[in-house]
Amino acid sequence: MKAVLRIGGSVLGSPPSAKVVNAYADVISDLNYEGHSVAVVVGGGPISREYIKSAAQMGLSSYQQDTVAIHASRLNARLVAMKLGGVSSVPTSIDGMLQRLARNRVAVMGGLRPGITTDTVAAIVAQRWRADLLVKASDQNGIYTDDPRTNKKAKKLDKITYERMKQILGGTHRPGIHSIVDPVAVDQLAESKVRLVVLNGADAKGVLKAIHGERIGTVVT
Repeated sequence: MKAVLRIGGSVLGSPPSAKVVNAYADVISDLNYEGHSVAVVVGGGPISREYIKSAAQMGLSSYQQDTVAIHASRLNARLVAMKLGGVSSVPTSIDGMLQRLARNRVAVMGGLRPGITTDTVAAIVAQRWRADLLVKASDQNGIYTDDPRTNKKAKKLDKITYERMKQILGGTHRPGIHSIVDPVAVDQLAESKVRLVVLNGADAKGVLKAIHGERIGTVVT
């Protein structure tokens, strides 16, 4: 299977937890051993949003705010990449990511360009690579009818369509947006129809369950 794994920066921690990075490295290694190829896209998380906040207070543009956030995500990605195979650099383009995946069964990247988050980067990689599955390891248990952080009555959805996902999560991009799946990625996935599983990334082994077809999180098909 060709799987894209999107690891939220909020899952890694700020700064990243060695325990969490090690756990994900073990899971990715297990998947490689089973014969799966894995494209890993890592987010910047809380630290990137702090940089965006500072940039905004300095009067910097949205483009500049996104730019500093991208560098934060790439630093996180480099940490994961080094743990996986000692590679100290990460691709900074989709073509570069695909070239690395063609040489190896695993590759890691962070942000791509201002105007999109790493959710969208993962969605683009999944489409261009023709992945079988995209797994989003987030800080929530899945996709809900509403934001569970602000609405206690929100209900988790076990399985939904792309159109339903657009109804719940659609919108526009803004620097530092913290959505279970960002709006631009939602549109991208609705177009490409790449199978998506959104799950709680606190336990890295949940990714194994998703790729093995076990019931976990929210499945979007």
